[in-house]
Amino acid sequence: MAFESLSVATVLPVISRQLGDLRLYGWVFSAFFLASLVGIAAAGGLADRRGLEVPLAGGLVLFAAGLVVGGLAPDMPVLVGGRFLQGLGAGAVPAAAYTAIGRGYPPSARPRMFAVLSTAWVVPGLVGPTLAAVVAGGPGWRWVFLGLVPVVAVAALLCVPALRAGPGLQPRAADPADDEQVPMRLGSTLLVAAGAAAVLGGLSSASWPVAAGLAVVGIGAGLPALRRLLPPGALRVRPGLPAAVGVRGLLTFGFFAADAYVPYTVIVVRHHSTAFGGLALTVATMTWTAGSWIQARLLATVGPRRLVAAGLLIVAVGAALTSTVLIDHVPVALAAVGWGVAGLGIGMSYSPISVTALDRASPGAEGRASASVQLTDVLGTALGTGTAGALVALGHRSGWNPRSGVALVFAMSMAVSVAGIGCARRIPRRLSGPDG
Repeated sequence: MAFESLSVATVLPVISRQLGDLRLYGWVFSAFFLASLVGIAAAGGLADRRGLEVPLAGGLVLFAAGLVVGGLAPDMPVLVGGRFLQGLGAGAVPAAAYTAIGRGYPPSARPRMFAVLSTAWVVPGLVGPTLAAVVAGGPGWRWVFLGLVPVVAVAALLCVPALRAGPGLQPRAADPADDEQVPMRLGSTLLVAAGAAAVLGGLSSASWPVAAGLAVVGIGAGLPALRRLLPPGALRVRPGLPAAVGVRGLLTFGFFAADAYVPYTVIVVRHHSTAFGGLALTVATMTWTAGSWIQARLLATVGPRRLVAAGLLIVAVGAALTSTVLIDHVPVALAAVGWGVAGLGIGMSYSPISVTALDRASPGAEGRASASVQLTDVLGTALGTGTAGALVALGHRSGWNPRSGVALVFAMSMAVSVAGIGCARRIPRRLSGPDG
């Protein structure tokens, strides 16, 4: 999944030139993440009641099917559909992984395990963007999707049996009444995804009446459903677990809104190669991993509140540095430096939020706590990339210079990250476990 994420972001400017329809550029990301919401909701309930191997295996099958559809897509709408299938599968995998960490490791080991998950992005980060650029320039961008299908099969053979047999990973006893809530949670998640899609559709519309109507319908359908899915007070960033859940959405909104358009800035705005556009993503992946290991060493002493706030500030600084590449006389190499700074920031702040959520979860409810964090994580990413796409599409329709719409994207990224710093003050100062 790391290879796919980094590769698609790298070659999407090439794909959009071949398939056309720039207004769907942001939807290639948003469809993936909105579908992930559904996968997360389904996997969280299954993990708590049926074990981890079922959601993981189902997620990998859907992800592989989406790769095939994306690789064979004749146009952008079909590509968006393939990404939707990938997202359904991709939502299930981290939900299963986070629940496994909550059940299989003591609190003192969890920060290091989240750092290990970040380290899984090292090899894809080092070679993924460059390899994707080579493949796109040789056999063609379709093999960026199709070439990963065998890798998914290997992952299934390795991981599914391990989660079936691992000590401490079996579902724990829970209130039988909770089983009645599973269909409700899945239905609410569908409403959230549909509501977010309506809002993003409104933002992308050229008609103001249509945009306003879709926004009203989307918010009216999605917001009440989102309240039902999240811990009480999450949308108000109430101190404790609700704050951790809410801040995660702000963090991913701010980071990934800009991340989707870093290669676009290098390739389309500054007219450099696809490989050079992927370099910034490579650097950010490396610094994200470094930031994750930094938090693993400091979380027990510094505490999640300060680490998350510091990370958000660093993301804002990185977005500001990267945005200067939109100016012609600024060296394009600064994109890699600036986005590397942003990667360090999200690496420092991302995992402490997950650790805090597990730390505050009730025994037997780790799956629901993980699903809540993942829900705002993915919703923030979907809304961030979708809103960014709408801004760039607005500039394209209005005849602006391409860099003007992207400049608005970076400004939005910085504003949301700064807002997250204020909200991070409500995250617990310390963990309650033995290492806090």
